[in-house]
Amino acid sequence: MGPHPAVAAIRLAVRRVLHDILNDHHASADRPASGEQSPHERPPSPLVLVLVACSGGADSMALASALAFEAPKLGIRAGGVTVDHGLQPGSDLRAEEVALRLRELGLDPVESTAVTVGRDGGPEAAARDARYAALDAAAERHGAAAVLLGHTRDDQAETVLLGLARGSGTRSLSGMAAVSGGPGAARRYRRPFLELDRQIARKACMVQSLPVWDDPHNTDPAYTRSRLRHEGLPALEKALGKGVVEALARTAQLSRDDADALDAWARQAEASVRDAVGLLECAKLYALPPAVRRRILRQAAIEAGAPAGSLFARHIEEVDRLITGWRGQGAINLPGKVVAQRQGGRLVIRQG
Repeated sequence: MGPHPAVAAIRLAVRRVLHDILNDHHASADRPASGEQSPHERPPSPLVLVLVACSGGADSMALASALAFEAPKLGIRAGGVTVDHGLQPGSDLRAEEVALRLRELGLDPVESTAVTVGRDGGPEAAARDARYAALDAAAERHGAAAVLLGHTRDDQAETVLLGLARGSGTRSLSGMAAVSGGPGAARRYRRPFLELDRQIARKACMVQSLPVWDDPHNTDPAYTRSRLRHEGLPALEKALGKGVVEALARTAQLSRDDADALDAWARQAEASVRDAVGLLECAKLYALPPAVRRRILRQAAIEAGAPAGSLFARHIEEVDRLITGWRGQGAINLPGKVVAQRQGGRLVIRQG
């Protein structure tokens, strides 16, 4: 008798991602740098290590269990990291409990790492930034090929709705990528569960008797995502019928395809709108389609020091008006103490 359908579904999702990670690893190993030995001459490399980021919740516990089951069959080392945000009493003890559960699953190495959550961008964004910084550091420290994250289709739907409510562009509406990067690692983060709903992960934990911790922040109405999860999405499903989550997740993929194409166009067009010393020429920018032009402006602001997470569509629209609605207006202040201003037909974006 095979595993429960929920367990089989999560294992299959993880197995597919592990195969992708191995393919990426082998492809990079088969490209020796100048002067190195060929792949056939080099000694075998150590086993690939994949880490799972685990909070102790149902999604990440189901992911950790599936990784522990699938990794050895593919000759992959499996480890885990849990991050203590220090935002609740006893969070350090809870993080140690999660680390113990990961070790009991057979994961090694396993570590619990504490972070200090700042205030930039609000509590949710600050906690996310601190968490990813800790995961990046753990991946570098252990030499991990990838870090698995337990985001589900429900999380994807919430992300799309949040982007829509903020009036964000196509890239924001594309939600979370199945594969995304960290510093110096373009494909570090993998999200195997983006096509699975949250209840499948919870069911998988239940039938395997995996202990699950439900973070009280996930039901705290003080947090925007919590209100959306427990009030917004249910109201939408009541008004529009079932299938809203699936439709939003599908919208994310369609938006991602469009955003990828526009990003590629913007990268190709950027060189053509700069003068001999690298300044952006307003007349040439004006001739571009708005979606392409604004991508170039956003990237220029980020390169000047504006934090990507704090740079919203309204900021880029204000900069865009220096090109499309020029009436001698003054400089535009952007996040990160970056200033954009028009000077002699050129757009100058720099630290103020």
